[in-house]
Amino acid sequence: MPKRYPPEFRRKVLDLVASGRRVAQVASDLDNSEQTIYVWRRQELIDSGQLPGATSTEQAELTAARRRIAQLEAEVAIHRRAAELLGEVVSPKGGLRRSR
Repeated sequence: MPKRYPPEFRRKVLDLVASGRRVAQVASDLDNSEQTIYVWRRQELIDSGQLPGATSTEQAELTAARRRIAQLEAEVAIHRRAAELLGEVVSPKGGLRRSR
């Protein structure tokens, strides 16, 4: 899992780059990777509307939606397994019918 940096730290790094410091120097000084800074800079351009793409807010919403979908899929799997164990079949309409 990638290391998470606080938004304040990201902002300060991007401010240093915007002030004219080289990305390589900022990365070296702050013990960060150049690629990480480039990703942050690109996301900043997307968030400000200068580049097309999903904004940080949209990405957060998508992540939350994917997490919720995974939870719901797990719940459905548990319910299906429980119904199998009880000898019942769940119909798509939500009703139950007994197995023969």
